[in-house]
Amino acid sequence: MTDTASSHRTVRASREIAAPADVIFELIADPSHQPRWDGNDNLAQAPEGQRVRQVGDVFTMVLSKGSIRENHVVEFDEGRRLAWLPAEPGQTPTGHLWRWELTPVGATTTRVTHTYDWSQLTDPGRFTRAQWTTPERLQASLTRLAMLAETPSGSPP
Repeated sequence: MTDTASSHRTVRASREIAAPADVIFELIADPSHQPRWDGNDNLAQAPEGQRVRQVGDVFTMVLSKGSIRENHVVEFDEGRRLAWLPAEPGQTPTGHLWRWELTPVGATTTRVTHTYDWSQLTDPGRFTRAQWTTPERLQASLTRLAMLAETPSGSPP
């Protein structure tokens, strides 16, 4: 299921994944896994050992074009919710938020909601790129994440 929130600057996608919330959360909270499921094809790599543990953590990511982003964790609930604000290294975040929410539906199924909210984005130079992030692109991340989480080895078949 894909929907657009009331603001055109907030996009959201959800789906059920046949895996427990803790398995899915681990793929999200360890940035080194994120390039494997990124439906925006924007992430190249993240150094190992950056597993997010709390609000205030900052993890770095190398984008596909080679630039580096520092991601400032602003929401954290182990196994349930994680959100961050990206920024240029050493800079203040410009106001776009990536959020993941996990809701167990049963012992082995989880509803995962992925949100991109750029309603607070302060850099007009980033508006075009922000508009490029659609519910369909978020859904692509969810599909790739499901492939990883639903495969016992954590690798797509």
